[in-house]
Amino acid sequence: MKKYLLATALVGLGSAPSIAADLAARPYTKAPALAAVYDWTGFYIGVNAGVGLGRDRFQHDWIGAGSPYSFYVSPQGGFGGGQVGYNWQTGSVLGPIVFGVEADIQGAGLSDDRTNFAILGVNTAYRQKLDWFGTARGRIGIANGPVLSYVTAGYAFGNVKTDVTQSAPGLTSTFSTDRTQGGWVVGSGVEAALGGNWTGKIEYLYLNLGNKTDASTLFAAAPINTEIRENIFRVGLNYRIGGKASAPVATANWAGFYLGGNFGSGTGRDRSSMSIPGAAVLETFNLAPDGINGGVQAGYNWQAASWVVGLEADIQGSTQKDNKTCVTFCTPGLVLAAYDATLPWFGTVRGRLGYSVGSTLFYATGGLAYGSIKTKIATNSFVGPVTQSFSNTNTGWTAGAGIETPFTLLGLLGPNWTTKTEYLYVDLGSTSDSFIFGVVPATTTRSVTEHVFRTGINYHFNSPVVAKY
Repeated sequence: MKKYLLATALVGLGSAPSIAADLAARPYTKAPALAAVYDWTGFYIGVNAGVGLGRDRFQHDWIGAGSPYSFYVSPQGGFGGGQVGYNWQTGSVLGPIVFGVEADIQGAGLSDDRTNFAILGVNTAYRQKLDWFGTARGRIGIANGPVLSYVTAGYAFGNVKTDVTQSAPGLTSTFSTDRTQGGWVVGSGVEAALGGNWTGKIEYLYLNLGNKTDASTLFAAAPINTEIRENIFRVGLNYRIGGKASAPVATANWAGFYLGGNFGSGTGRDRSSMSIPGAAVLETFNLAPDGINGGVQAGYNWQAASWVVGLEADIQGSTQKDNKTCVTFCTPGLVLAAYDATLPWFGTVRGRLGYSVGSTLFYATGGLAYGSIKTKIATNSFVGPVTQSFSNTNTGWTAGAGIETPFTLLGLLGPNWTTKTEYLYVDLGSTSDSFIFGVVPATTTRSVTEHVFRTGINYHFNSPVVAKY
């Protein structure tokens, strides 16, 4: 996810005002008042809500076999909270640069109780929850009038609860922690004026809350190692205290065809299992493919006043991979099942419903999703090492939201260009594959869900209005 932030920074540069004279633009749909320069300087306070996904790697030798299982616990859920901050706007050769500081605090319900390993009558269940978190960050961005593209980084903290219960006939043992952990955060976003002193934003944050090693109180005395990593996707609403008002800007003309490209990143939470009935093995766990996505999109918009309805299709190549998960004893040279899960490509066909505030389009989107799901399982047993591969193409659904604004790239591009930042949730359904573990029949399942955050640029054949600031 972190590599994606570079793309957002470049888009911020491209959103700076044009240094050269504007190319001829399509006339306004109505006569606007003369727009005052939009100034981001000042205090603001606001609220936010969104969804979070943990990619928390555990390493634990819960059966004392001499080598730890490696797996991801993936707390997922909603959250909401508030933020307060201050911006300073200053001019530069690139256009208005905005420096800021922001602090936020959220109540959260990110939890996961999926991971469970059962072998030969011994059952070990893992549960984890992030029930609140907050950040204190700096922000730097480039403003294109009432649109601010920014990157952000700073300090992060949150309360993490972990519980492990191990049981066997007549025996039960437990382990738990409940602590506040600190670390760092990095992210990016786009904020745009809604009218008056109100602004709205869409934002991605990557939280690293550190690594911990705890002494086990379970049957085996092996330590439990955890890495706490959270992906935060959220929207926010801010009120600028004492902000300078600006004259309204004419609604952009979004109607017509457009083509473009996009770049971003994705993180999966693939609910998976492996069953070996003949060996009394049933293991449920998460596969968590993470990586970079990139591709192209095409669409068409219809517009009535400020309302925009559209259709869009896209296709993406992806580097998302999880090759860290190992279950079933995980003893090198003896018995193990090591997974290599990938999402080589995916695409969507979606409707879009948006509302244009001046030259900024806020939209929701949803529709069909499809993609390739590949899984390799490297097993080792008394018959020696064997790697088995499975490939499926699935269909499912997707939903999300985004912001689209003019994009001039320091005056090198004309008024036909826009940039967008969007979040998509993609559900590609489930797969089930049979294989042989040693000489025993086994089954593996994988339910594929992805969180995608990306930036794109579009060329509109019927150009939107590009307002001057």
